[in-house]
Amino acid sequence: MPQLFDITFPAGCNTLPEGFWAAVGVWIKKPHVVNKRLCGVKETDGEDADGAELRPLLSDPVLRSELPGDVLTSITCGASPAQTHDEHKAFSSTVRRIVPKINSYGEILHKDVVLKDFDRQKVTFVPYEEDADGRVSLKKGNIYQIQLCSQDCNDWSLKLCALDPDAWFSDGVIYPKLPWLGSELLPKLVRWATESRSGEFRSTLSLLPVEKYSLMYQQLKDKYKAMVKVWPEVTDPEKFVYEDVAIATYLLVLWSEERAQKGLTCRQSFVDLGCGNGLLVHILTNEGHPGKGIDLRRRKIWDMYGPQTLLEEKAITPSESFLFPDTDWLIGNHSDELTPWIPVIAARSSYSCRFFVLPCCFFDFYGKYQRRQCNRSQYKEYIDFVAEVSQECGFSTEEDCLRIPSTKRVCLVGKSRNYQASAEAEAELRRAHYIQSRQTTSGVAVQESDRTAHVTGGWGAGFQPRDKVEAVRNCATLPRDVVDGVVLRVANVLLQMTEDDGRRSSSDWNQGGSLSVSEVAGLLQQETLQLLKNECGGLQTLLRNNHQVFKVEAGAVHIRDWRDKTSSAADAKRKSVAPGALKTRGCWFHAHHPQGCPLPAQRCAFAHGPEELRPSAGPLRKRKCDAFSFST
Repeated sequence: MPQLFDITFPAGCNTLPEGFWAAVGVWIKKPHVVNKRLCGVKETDGEDADGAELRPLLSDPVLRSELPGDVLTSITCGASPAQTHDEHKAFSSTVRRIVPKINSYGEILHKDVVLKDFDRQKVTFVPYEEDADGRVSLKKGNIYQIQLCSQDCNDWSLKLCALDPDAWFSDGVIYPKLPWLGSELLPKLVRWATESRSGEFRSTLSLLPVEKYSLMYQQLKDKYKAMVKVWPEVTDPEKFVYEDVAIATYLLVLWSEERAQKGLTCRQSFVDLGCGNGLLVHILTNEGHPGKGIDLRRRKIWDMYGPQTLLEEKAITPSESFLFPDTDWLIGNHSDELTPWIPVIAARSSYSCRFFVLPCCFFDFYGKYQRRQCNRSQYKEYIDFVAEVSQECGFSTEEDCLRIPSTKRVCLVGKSRNYQASAEAEAELRRAHYIQSRQTTSGVAVQESDRTAHVTGGWGAGFQPRDKVEAVRNCATLPRDVVDGVVLRVANVLLQMTEDDGRRSSSDWNQGGSLSVSEVAGLLQQETLQLLKNECGGLQTLLRNNHQVFKVEAGAVHIRDWRDKTSSAADAKRKSVAPGALKTRGCWFHAHHPQGCPLPAQRCAFAHGPEELRPSAGPLRKRKCDAFSFST
């Protein structure tokens, strides 16, 4: 095949050739991580594929010239791939069906025969299409090959060849443009091969048929996208709406597959423990599943759903009062302190009760999860802990990874038990003793009455639900004079740094120096630091909140210069001011910087005088600091 692109590996790369095959494996099994218009693939081993489908393709004379004779013989005769080199595979074939995010191809299926030649360090992709009647057509013009080449052990390169570049067809989805393979795919393969890292978690949607997920997700996304426009909460609607749509899609497909496997006719019932905004409950209910959500705090959006969406404002305490014997599934979607309890509640509700949990914050049964000493990430360790809880509760636990806009997207599913129903009493004893052991680990005192309660089916003491009113700890409730004093103190020190060093011209606007966050902390009184210690993020949060005055990057604090053309897109948007716009906040630099604001009044997003303020903003007060928002 003619060579079109090639890229050289970094000198001294010691992960090859194993890293090459690991990287190719990502492109074969998860092409959607590169081609964002794909949902994924469904893969089948070549030796298990339909012979009537594979053999005519692989007997094509053009392909025959690319494959070793013994491999061709073994495939076209229906035998297993040839074994050489002490019984290690020299060649293997798989078939993958490519699933687009949006299906605009009707009933036509798009597939690849993927041929791995381990001796020659290359992989060949042979695309073809299959219609509703099972007829296949080879896309000869789109056959391509990726090969690892080396001059010596320290000089590696990756080459991409195409059978007939002039006949290459691109639709921008299933078939990307040929230059895209060279500019986007090859560099990623080199990076993956160089890093050669294996993930801690399974591939996304490993428990579901990806084509069903893709179809249902698009349907639900179109159906509920209007929620983004009417979202009344302070949270980001783009993130939370589409995240809950994706979680609902996962559950609906999971439950559909369960009904098909078990021959169920009724849709599964559910209870969402710690349901938050309730959107997941709303979607599942609308899609025909009876259920409800329970949360400690009512949300504004609850009133928008209507009476068919059942949401209860109630504190959830693991006890006999919170068992659900008539419910099929319990859901814990970012359920915080309830997360480890959900497998317990499901196990004690009934032998047939199942659960789905998506852990987020790290909680044990009786407080924050205490990390052990190990080589895993903290997140992986916590997922393993919740899986351990599930196993101890008697579930055959499965792990999967969702496709949601979140870094915490690994879920655990308990669909069946690892014991018979007749052994329920023994299983309950194991559960009780395991929970007792976690009390000791968490440092919770265990009374003898609590031990007896556990063994007899009780719950024990020590669980602490969150407060009904969530404490605001983002520095927003600190006394105003404290915040103003910190801002003025830090700003003056930064400005004085360049006044003292003599390097700044008197005509230049003073941008000040730079201090680390720890150095800034050294400027403050102990009582101020104690106040900040009680806030999430502490001093750094306070500085970031005062975005008008400070820029905090890589742990260093600077005076913000609003003339800086390298500002982020968000800053650029904030700097743009409509002509004649009235403003809601005074300009700190206009009031406090020795040289005033570096921007003229018409370009500054903050008021340079009372005449620029909105009438509702009241008189312009010359406070020590007036920096909070960028509304115009």
